[in-house]
Amino acid sequence: MYFLRIFINRVTVLLGLSLVIFSCDKEYHAAGSELLLPTALQSKSLEAPVLSYQNKVNYYQTDGLPLAQLGKVSLPGIWTTHANITAKLAISPNPLFGLYSQEREDEGDNDNPAVIDEKETVTGVYLEIPFFNNANDRDGDGVIDAFDLDPDDRDSDTDGDGISDVNETNNNLNPLSEDSDGDGILDDVDQDNKNYESENKVYKIDSIYGNRQARFDVKVYELKYYLSNYDPATNFQKQSQFFSNTDYLESGFYGEILHDGSYQLDFEELRFNYKEDDPETEDIDEREKVQTRLTPRIRIPLNKGFFQEKIFDLEGEADLSSDEYFSKHLRGLIIKTENFDDDLYMLLDIRNGRISIEYEYDELNTNDTDDTSDDTVNKESKNFQINFGLNFNTIKNTNPNTVIDQEVLAGQIDMPSRNIYLSGNGLFSTLKLFEDSHGGELLKDIKGNNWVINEANLMLYIDQGQYSSLEQSQFPDRLYLYNYDSGAPLTDFSIDNSVNNTTSNRDKFVYGGILEMDDDDKPHHYKFRITDHVNRLIVNDSNNVRLGLVPSNGLNLLNSKRAETAGQNFINYPATAILNPKGVILHGSESENHPEGDMKLEIFYTEY
Repeated sequence: MYFLRIFINRVTVLLGLSLVIFSCDKEYHAAGSELLLPTALQSKSLEAPVLSYQNKVNYYQTDGLPLAQLGKVSLPGIWTTHANITAKLAISPNPLFGLYSQEREDEGDNDNPAVIDEKETVTGVYLEIPFFNNANDRDGDGVIDAFDLDPDDRDSDTDGDGISDVNETNNNLNPLSEDSDGDGILDDVDQDNKNYESENKVYKIDSIYGNRQARFDVKVYELKYYLSNYDPATNFQKQSQFFSNTDYLESGFYGEILHDGSYQLDFEELRFNYKEDDPETEDIDEREKVQTRLTPRIRIPLNKGFFQEKIFDLEGEADLSSDEYFSKHLRGLIIKTENFDDDLYMLLDIRNGRISIEYEYDELNTNDTDDTSDDTVNKESKNFQINFGLNFNTIKNTNPNTVIDQEVLAGQIDMPSRNIYLSGNGLFSTLKLFEDSHGGELLKDIKGNNWVINEANLMLYIDQGQYSSLEQSQFPDRLYLYNYDSGAPLTDFSIDNSVNNTTSNRDKFVYGGILEMDDDDKPHHYKFRITDHVNRLIVNDSNNVRLGLVPSNGLNLLNSKRAETAGQNFINYPATAILNPKGVILHGSESENHPEGDMKLEIFYTEY
């Protein structure tokens, strides 16, 4: 009903304004218009005070998330964050290596001479964790939007060779190169592009922050701690929770080092050719053809002997018979990065992470005869995969700005903050609308007024003086404002159905929280439209709850995770905050010398 009431009153406002305008025209006379003028509605605005309180979480839940964090990032004026991964491993029960089970190999088969000791031998082991990639192609021309000259025009010519993107794609050419096969003859005149692999793909890699060319050291350890899916402290009735301060490496729960070396990211598609040539195709050498393609990923070699001993030498044994036995036999991995020559922080597709094991085995070739004298033993190859199961991040923050701790301590005794420090890895703020630092509450004074709230905007300004440079990429692209006490979204978020299909993370743009620029195109402020929330406070007498403010990684990651605050209280903390490594310093309610004014709540209303 209250939405209907707002609609009726807004119509009345328009009618009243129309009457005022026409009444100014001396040639226009409306019978009875003078009766309406005394009751004409007036539109006004108000800047209501907002108080900010700095807070932080000591640690927070990092299991059960769709991606894993790895690397190092320095946030100016805040701190430096380091992230490592701990992961459980999982295999299918009783895996078969080669062609026959170990039991058949041991016993032999008089009826089948091909059953021999296969001597499975590991030839290569790789830890693989894919990057997130954006393959959106709105116009369907074969060029992803990130590289398309015009992502809404199928006939655009991105590489400028005179052939449209869609025609190049349909003719197995490269729409991103004017010379697809690299033979020096441009595509528009080349009659032979057979050397170009049309299946080759170009990817836009997302969720990598910092210097993508940075070198760093990677160490992969065997985990010696059993990661149970269910918490033994609850008699295995509840799922286990793992937190950012859990560090099994520091606690000594590690075994062999499976990799220790320098590494640099590679963002190219991984292509693996056939290992053998098919003699039946005389004109084609399959060894020059791609057999397998993988999306760009971290790919780190691991100790072959370790996996030979732990996996292949135990074929048919109890340790590989079930997930429970295997989890106690080979408990998992710890992946640690260090010694970065520049900041590099990665959000990785951990759900598709795996260990890929290449191995060879002996296969008897009878040459289709019963005469064993012409039998030969060939070396064949296969691949075996171990998947990641339960996983979590260990997150550590070093080199903190000491002012932040002072602000946090002040917040614990209800002292408003000069600045708001936000970081996806632990810093957040709570806000209280309509209150000032003297304890007054404007809301009580205006609830009795006959107001219809037309629009209410919460304005949050970046403290530009805190930064030596203002690059858009260093700031969170979006913030998230929510009900702090419950962890639930505000009603303005829930009822906003606005959609933007052209830019990522831009749905619900009416609700906002999106980074906006100043006149010099420098990061300047964030704005939330919370009209419905304010209307409920003023018109419907709803509770004036505390609001939580955090960085946002995306609007589809709003589920809550458990976290302990600086005051040692457990709260529901939005997962979207945990998964955004960026930070920002905003003006708080007690900031000084801010030409734009402090953070504020702008209210546009109609009084009747």
